[in-house]
Amino acid sequence: MLSALMSDPTENASRLVAVPSVSSQSNLPVSDVVESMLSELGFTVERQEFLDPHGVRKANVIGKIGPGTGGVAYFSHTDVVPVDSWSVAQHGPFEPRVRDGRLYGRGSCDMKGSIATAMAAVSRLDPNQLVQPIYIVCTADEEVGFHGARHMVENSTFYREMVASQSRAIIGEPTELNVVHAHKGIYGIRVTSHGKAAHSSTRDGVNANLAMIPFLAEMKAIHDETRNEPRWQNDQFDPPWINWNIGINDLNCAVNITPPISICTVYFRPMPGQNTEELLSRCRAAADRQGLEFKLECAGAPLSGDANSEFVRETLKLSGATRSKTVCYGTDGVMFGELKQILVLGPGSIEQAHRDDEWISLEQLKKGANLYEQLFRRWCVQ
Repeated sequence: MLSALMSDPTENASRLVAVPSVSSQSNLPVSDVVESMLSELGFTVERQEFLDPHGVRKANVIGKIGPGTGGVAYFSHTDVVPVDSWSVAQHGPFEPRVRDGRLYGRGSCDMKGSIATAMAAVSRLDPNQLVQPIYIVCTADEEVGFHGARHMVENSTFYREMVASQSRAIIGEPTELNVVHAHKGIYGIRVTSHGKAAHSSTRDGVNANLAMIPFLAEMKAIHDETRNEPRWQNDQFDPPWINWNIGINDLNCAVNITPPISICTVYFRPMPGQNTEELLSRCRAAADRQGLEFKLECAGAPLSGDANSEFVRETLKLSGATRSKTVCYGTDGVMFGELKQILVLGPGSIEQAHRDDEWISLEQLKKGANLYEQLFRRWCVQ
């Protein structure tokens, strides 16, 4: 065994949860812990630091153990969602606690618990018996636009190695250890109308909402179309539509001021085979007609693995399940289109992710570590 001290996934998860890593802040402290854990297990570590769109320094950590290429690549992220509404009175969000068969704390489910199970699984292997590599990837900013995954895809030597050899890819997001072969993509746009603030009783102001209203009408029409037309439906998903979500805000501080700015956001989740560019082009054209500022804020294609592939079938057999599933949330997998053998499989339930009392069951941590160990042995151990 590589490290008996890291064979307990609950201990590993507690160690990670205890380090704050909300996406708006730097994840360097938790990346330091991940790097230390990987080094302790004998991984060769590639660390990538970069500045996020707000100028905050972030890091991806990619580890490799074992000879050659191919093998298995496990993908995860170290950032977590905000903790402003944390509701557990007994302890804070970064004070992990075990209670009633659960580990509580921000990130325990999404997805530091999953990282902990992968570490535990590797710790139970004999490195001298590895015949193919195991990669463990921990990215930044999955929760806020996949910035870390994008940076890794563009810059990581280890990732290029995975692509060249078509490593089996497992994204460890919470699925209750169900095998997921596909999930929706995610695209987000921000459209801005600029006006001029003035007292509403004068003729000096320009109300930014007036140019926005016709644009909103077109967004509503697209919303209705995607709910009703068969080409935007896919019954393999629940819900079977693309979730065309419209947000509006004029940031106005008083009712007697003409709003100087009006903002519309649209986030939608396309499914495999749908014409995303058509929708984006229609949004751009609608913005141009009203003289509005258009910005594509995030873009990630659906993950579309082959439910009938040998990789999925073997994983199902080892997991004890009979068929794979689809889910409607997204993962870093939206950036990994070059990897053809890919699925999502991780401990914990998405129902517990992002909650103000986030937790993961100790049973899921135990089962996750055992399943990952089986998968690593199946493909990487002699």
